[in-house]
Formats: sequence, C-alpha cells, structure tokens
Amino acid sequence: MSSDKQKTAFGIDIGGSGIKGAPVDLRKGKLAADRVRIPTPQPSLPDAVADTVRDLLDSFDVPAGMPVGVTFPAVIQHGIARTAANVDDSWIGTDADALFTERTGHDVFVVNDADAAGIAEAEFGAARKQKGVVIVTTLGTGVGSAVFNDGELVPNTELGHVLLHDMDAEKYMADSARDREDLDWKTWAARLQEYYAHIEFLFSPDLFVVGGGVSKHHEKYLPLLDLKTPIVPAKLRNEAGIIGAAALARKEAKRAKKAASSD
Repeated sequence: MSSDKQKTAFGIDIGGSGIKGAPVDLRKGKLAADRVRIPTPQPSLPDAVADTVRDLLDSFDVPAGMPVGVTFPAVIQHGIARTAANVDDSWIGTDADALFTERTGHDVFVVNDADAAGIAEAEFGAARKQKGVVIVTTLGTGVGSAVFNDGELVPNTELGHVLLHDMDAEKYMADSARDREDLDWKTWAARLQEYYAHIEFLFSPDLFVVGGGVSKHHEKYLPLLDLKTPIVPAKLRNEAGIIGAAALARKEAKRAKKAASSD
C-alpha cells in the first residue's frame, strides 16, 4: 500500500435518517472526496443497514486494505451494540463490527457517534493537542458526550443522562428543549449553565467543546456561561462523525496489526 493510502481511511456516519460516508485524508483531517449520502433504510434492521453501508462503499473505489470506521447511535462495547437510539431495537446485542466486516469485505471498526465526533475534535479540531481532561458534548435532539484524558478516549459516556431537576438532563437543556419550549438564547443559556456547572463539579475538566448543529450559533449563548473551565465551539461540525470514524479505524487497524505481529 502506498504511503498516501496509509494516511487515508474511510468514514461512515449512520444516523436515523441518513448514512453518509467519504474517504478521509488523515494528514489534514479533511474529506478526501465529496461525501455520499443514502437514506437510512426503514425499518433500520441490521441486514438492511449493512447492505446500505456496502452500497455506499461500493460507490467509491476503496482499496481492499483501507480500514473503515462506522459511527453508530448506540453504546458500542467491543464492537457490540448495547443500546439503540433512532434505529431498530433489533440492533441491541448485535456484533456490528462483525456484521459490517462480513458484509463489506473490509476491516470495519464501529464507534459510538458522539465518541466519533469527539475523536475528530481531539485529533483535528478544537481539542487538538489539549492535555488533561476534555469533555466534548453535542447538543441536538439529545446530548452526546465524549470524554478524553490526555487524548485517550473513555468510551460510551452518557452525560446527557445525568439528572437535573429529577429528569435526564438532555430533556431539560438539549437543543430540542430550546426548540420545543421556544426558549430565547438567554433562557436556554441559563439551563446550559446549570448543566455544565454540574459536569464541571463532577469531572473538573480542562476544556469543554460544544458541538451539534446549534454550535454554529455559539456566540449567542456560550459567552453567557460563567464557568471555571474554558468552553469553546467545535470546529468540524457536520463532518466530525465521518472524520472521527476514519481516524479511529486507522488507529485500531494499526493496533490490530501490531498485536498480530507480536503473537
């Protein structure tokens, strides 16, 4: 494999409505070609989603040895989906790594979608070269989270589900709550203040990074927060999942190759 191909991996971002993918230049942290989007099958059963992932890969000239990373809206533990958000419940207990690897013929590594966005920010975005504890949150329908210590991911944190006012925090302060209750920016920022102050107390992080679609309006609410921890908007926005999945796939492929050579 050429040195250029060694610095490229393929990223796929699976969501409830669409499956998006593209090759990623891991020297720059940017897509190496225009992404392709295919609607998520309905119902989103494992076999149907795996076929769609294969079709997406087939629309590119992906070399046989190129690793593939796939984000998935679930807790992913050693490749196995333990939950299912916005996809069919039949995913629970499915070995997603094995399913996608078998269906596509590529070495596929599956990662929680919020963790993938966090990896992208840690490798190439707002948290690049940041030491200590970094917490990346994505504000959308719910609240996704990714926690890093000195650049190493602590997988499958679910910080949107800490309790605030006797409910899951995300029901109180996600972007969907702002939209549902028609909150102005100041009122919503007060809810974010409660949430981030609580997370700050629990983790004493060195940096918060705020992603999700609403991060493009960060100047309307982040300056209203009063925290000890610096809090900054994410940089990679809609491409974060694809880029993070590709970065993880390259890292895991190298790790697997090293482990195999030491046996």
